[in-house]
Amino acid sequence: MDWMGWPGQLVVRVAQPQEGKAEQAAISSCRFATGTTSCPGYPISPVSSTECATRIIEDFPSRKIASMAAPKRQTQSYLRELFARHGVAPLHRFGQNFLIDLNIHELIVAAAEVAPGDVVLEVGPGAGALTSLMASLGAVVVAVDIDPAMAKLAGEATAEFPNVRVLNADALARKHKLNPDVLDNVRAGLAVSPDRKFKLVANLPYNVATPIITNLLVDREMCPERLVVTIQKELADRIMAEPASPDFGALSLLCQALADITLVRVLPPTVFWPRPKVDSAVISVIPNAEKRANIGDVPWFHSVVRRVFLHRRKNLRTVLASIFRDRFSKSDIDALLANLGLDGTIRAEAMNVEEFISLAQALKPTDGAEEAEELDEEEAE
Repeated sequence: MDWMGWPGQLVVRVAQPQEGKAEQAAISSCRFATGTTSCPGYPISPVSSTECATRIIEDFPSRKIASMAAPKRQTQSYLRELFARHGVAPLHRFGQNFLIDLNIHELIVAAAEVAPGDVVLEVGPGAGALTSLMASLGAVVVAVDIDPAMAKLAGEATAEFPNVRVLNADALARKHKLNPDVLDNVRAGLAVSPDRKFKLVANLPYNVATPIITNLLVDREMCPERLVVTIQKELADRIMAEPASPDFGALSLLCQALADITLVRVLPPTVFWPRPKVDSAVISVIPNAEKRANIGDVPWFHSVVRRVFLHRRKNLRTVLASIFRDRFSKSDIDALLANLGLDGTIRAEAMNVEEFISLAQALKPTDGAEEAEELDEEEAE
């Protein structure tokens, strides 16, 4: 790889939008891979983060990066001093708990097999510790943080790395859709070579972990090669739960239907600052192409799973008769379930992955008249 980032593109640090003016952002610093601090032809002015991040200088040559300094070790004392100097503090509303055990950073990177040629999406980079470590290994990193203060700190921590792009943005456009601007930046990194691998590697903010994981898994185009994430242990338990267990739900079924999941490590609160009140876990989620092919229409499968689990305490016959009342009579539902060998009195939480796949395929319209729909209700658990 000639250089670690996007050939001929600016490496951008985007200043954060002013309160109430989310449609504009100012470039706080912008440099080429050579380390210069100005961008000829592009004066500092209000632009959208997407416009700034995707500008291309056609005649800018590819360059090799001669050396990468080891990233700074972000211990608790280091973070306290850094935050005090910048006048910022961890924000509970953004789920900010910073990993201060440096061995865990290395464990995460090893589990993700981060290497040159990878394009890594990191949601919630915080002060940039994991970002810097992955960049030092030669991966292209798109780091996204909704908090302007953290985006600035991550940008400063990775200032020497031309293979890092820091965006101050919400990774989600809405609950069931990823931010298109974020995905465009990932695509820009992947477009450099067909050999590049897309990965999600992140200490995910707890309040967005579920939609980030599920949206990426379901997306046919942008499903990562692997996802290695730190999440609440409670969420990890739900993802890995067995059918008929208390933790089993729509999230468990969807993830297990599409991927192979491994628990990497359980993390106590003491490895974070501030300390959360619960244990966390690092998990590895590796999408399985054979499983995906077995499902067929993944968006339709996802829609059926979510709609059925919204009524997880009701029996399957009642739920299906209500959801699909415009297409099936109760006798039709009885015949469909009998043909699948399913008892109509069973609850969704007692069904396994294979049974749900068969059910979704049997319910799918043959004429394409009904599409998988987005629900406004809360995600089924």
